[in-house]
Amino acid sequence: MALPEALHTKAQRAFMGTVLFQAIVVIVMVGIVFGKVHDHVDLDLTRYKTIPCYLALFILAEVFELFMAYDALRLRNVIQLVGILLFHAALIVMAALQVHETHTALVKNESANWTVDYINGGGPGTLWQGVLPFLIVSPVVIGVSWLVLIFFVRELYHEFGWAIFHIVGANPAAKTMYQFYQVMVCLLKFDFFAFIGVTMQLLIVVLSKNTAEFGLTVAAIPIVLVLLVGAGLAVQREIKWLMSISLVLMLAAESYFIFKLVRFYEPASKEQYETVRATLTTFTLIAFLLLFSTFAIGLRCFADFDKGLLKSKLHGQSYRPVGAPYKSSLFGAKKEDGGYGSGAPLGPRVSIE
Repeated sequence: MALPEALHTKAQRAFMGTVLFQAIVVIVMVGIVFGKVHDHVDLDLTRYKTIPCYLALFILAEVFELFMAYDALRLRNVIQLVGILLFHAALIVMAALQVHETHTALVKNESANWTVDYINGGGPGTLWQGVLPFLIVSPVVIGVSWLVLIFFVRELYHEFGWAIFHIVGANPAAKTMYQFYQVMVCLLKFDFFAFIGVTMQLLIVVLSKNTAEFGLTVAAIPIVLVLLVGAGLAVQREIKWLMSISLVLMLAAESYFIFKLVRFYEPASKEQYETVRATLTTFTLIAFLLLFSTFAIGLRCFADFDKGLLKSKLHGQSYRPVGAPYKSSLFGAKKEDGGYGSGAPLGPRVSIE
């Protein structure tokens, strides 16, 4: 069975394999923690809702990273590979935060052992001590795999170095415009994860179904998804009216994130977000900064419309590297095999002197 185009080389297979391995390990570790906690506490209680929320976030993050990794290899996109490294580093922070948040949720009596208070104690034999080793494994595995990914990204950089040249040619201006286009598309993908991450935390952990804020959060989901898809379509096909609408909606989405940040800390709703305020604030700030960066890069891409890049955007990824057998037959075959430089041997030179 032939391998997919994205997995032809050893570096590509190793990169994808590393992402897949750490994803399986992390999801299993988080699942074990969820199972152990679920067996002893009521996860419907507000203080324990961070546990299922983190399980959902890690599953989403790992599936998203697998998609991004395969997509980057398929498109031979070095910029997206660098984005994956940054995303992976953020996962290390996220996994470390999980240790802190789980401790906050479970431990109310730090000195109590299992004979005094198994569920709320922090001493030997307690529920917290039972899940702690599995919580520690996640950031360690993600951290080690991050170092491995850095090595393989370096290898892939050399493999993919000529991709843009084959797409847009040797024009430096065209190369710069195409790189901004790649950054824009990559940011839109990460915007999707950041928005879904914030929304998931709000819906699972904080908001009650009978509140107006719950309805506002649910209503924002399709609007933002349409925004991201519309912006991607507009920047690829250079549709000016759609790009204009997308940029305006990005500013509206920025206002939504500012509204949420205010809600996290204003006195009227401060207690509602207390158990997850630090994590939500981090996620919301990241989403805000990502969307702001997308807006800024979007303006630059808008300015590059109608400058001869449309064909490369629409058909550039059809470029495929020449396979080794073809390279060999074209340039590397030996003379006796009929390659370049072969042919009938020259006869002896004849002198007229």
